[in-house]
Amino acid sequence: MEVEAMPRNIEPTRAGAAGAADTVTLEIIRGKLLAIADEMGVVLARSAMSPVIYEVLDFACGVTDANAQLVSQTNGITVFTGTFKLEIEGIMSKFAGDMRAGDIYMTNNPYEGGTHYNDVAVIKPVFIGDELLAFSIAIAHWTDVGGKMAGSLPADATETFQEGICFPGVVLYREGVRQNDIFEMIAANVRLPKMSLGDLNAELAAVRIADRRVEELCEKYGSGAVKAAFKYILESGETVGRAAIAALPDGIYEATDWIDGDGISNERFPTKVQVRIEGDQITFDYTGSSPQLAGPLNCSYGALVSAVKTVFKALVDPQAPSNEGYFKPMHVIAPDGIVFNATKPAPTSWYYEGTGQASELAWKALARLVPERFSAGSANSLCVNVLAGEDPETGETFVSVEPDMVGWGATNERDGASVVSAITNGDTFNYSVELFEAKFPLRIHRYMLNIKGGVGPGRFRGGYGNIREYEILADNASLSASFGRSVERPWGLEGGGEGSSNYFEVVSNGEHWRGARKPITPLSKGDRVVLVTGGGGGYGDPFARPPSDVLDDVHGGYLTREQARQDYGVAIDPGGAIDEAATKKLRRSRSNGNGATGV
Repeated sequence: MEVEAMPRNIEPTRAGAAGAADTVTLEIIRGKLLAIADEMGVVLARSAMSPVIYEVLDFACGVTDANAQLVSQTNGITVFTGTFKLEIEGIMSKFAGDMRAGDIYMTNNPYEGGTHYNDVAVIKPVFIGDELLAFSIAIAHWTDVGGKMAGSLPADATETFQEGICFPGVVLYREGVRQNDIFEMIAANVRLPKMSLGDLNAELAAVRIADRRVEELCEKYGSGAVKAAFKYILESGETVGRAAIAALPDGIYEATDWIDGDGISNERFPTKVQVRIEGDQITFDYTGSSPQLAGPLNCSYGALVSAVKTVFKALVDPQAPSNEGYFKPMHVIAPDGIVFNATKPAPTSWYYEGTGQASELAWKALARLVPERFSAGSANSLCVNVLAGEDPETGETFVSVEPDMVGWGATNERDGASVVSAITNGDTFNYSVELFEAKFPLRIHRYMLNIKGGVGPGRFRGGYGNIREYEILADNASLSASFGRSVERPWGLEGGGEGSSNYFEVVSNGEHWRGARKPITPLSKGDRVVLVTGGGGGYGDPFARPPSDVLDDVHGGYLTREQARQDYGVAIDPGGAIDEAATKKLRRSRSNGNGATGV
């Protein structure tokens, strides 16, 4: 029987009186709390078994106060950190009056504050003596949690029961004692038990190190000072958040968009948001968006709130570490049963497509109001692909779950970023070529900018997506993928042009076909999969782009001479220099003829 070391008791004389700390001490404690969250992330990444965790960084860690309010977090998946409060509150409600020192809990229920079954949260209450002082939490994407397909992300799921095993707030450790039946249940229900249990142990290590470090903080500064620091952090965040909203003009700002298919049909589904600013309050209202979908692009209310938090934080204070105080003036409205607030048993395995859509809507509504903070539209979708099968060398199941990188929109002062994660995934990456080929029976033939697809032209152009081409080296393999923004293109701003679309191609048995959202598709050795992500929208009139910048793009291989002429009104002579006379003539006669469709 495994028994966890129990928390140490902090002497009352060391605890100090609540609030008895000066500002310098409070700032030191704030810094130490941030360091704790970062250490959690290091421990988790170094201990995890899944490449999607230690390579892609598909995780998030943090510390909250005793009321589940976030006080520190490490960088990672932005949409996870916004769910901390709701998931911990679910545990608090379920175990009210029965929470003890040494307990550790686990949940992954999208309908109780979570995202989807793959994102497993491990939560540890931090006790100082008999007092519940804080919670530590780690959320990580497990490569497999069972369900109808390897990787547990069936693009054609029609109910949540097909997506894997649900942990509805279970006890992993009770007063330090390991609950073996839970670990046995996990091993019996997933395809990769060694990997999944390894990832669980990495999360356990992360929340335990936070528990220890918070105890050390209390030993050094007193629990009263630490609680005062919690309050100080939250009040500071709230002050900044309210001031930023109060500085904006009151009004109603709206945006509409489309979801391009749901994995079950190719129908396009309308979405909308209305953003209302009143004094120091801001409300994001998604009423009028499509009813929940048959396919798994739905998200639950907890995931929606987290998606909105990402945009709100970008609006009010994008560089500072996040805490729950920032979000006190933020409100989210979404009627039950819409795509952004689905009800059980709607499938949610591809929820990040739904949350990405919700984030982009809010981004679009605010982009013209605060152009210094928001870019034009991005290719947005995570463009996740799941390649799975039997490894011919080991005979074991392999599962590669990977997001792809996209092009972001331009801003009012610079070109868009190229080959970076969509907004939902925050500070994450795709696999390096070397690790990918070492871990999986797959070979990468191309990894390059998607120049051919193009980007939105503008005074500042959009950023480029990428092309990754895989060769399958296993006889029995499959692909499942979900690429959004396959029809509706990234939007431009202030006369900037639209970006380009996401899609993938499969070359199998001499046949070549293109797709966007695809359920399990058999693949054989020698087949190829080409993943293509789009470019972002442009900002401003393309004919206002300096000809020298256009020439640099031509020389750099980002534009053809014809594109320079057609989109930017820049003529380039046979010697590779700007034809000044022809350029002036083009720009004079075609200053509005570039076909830009900015919002």
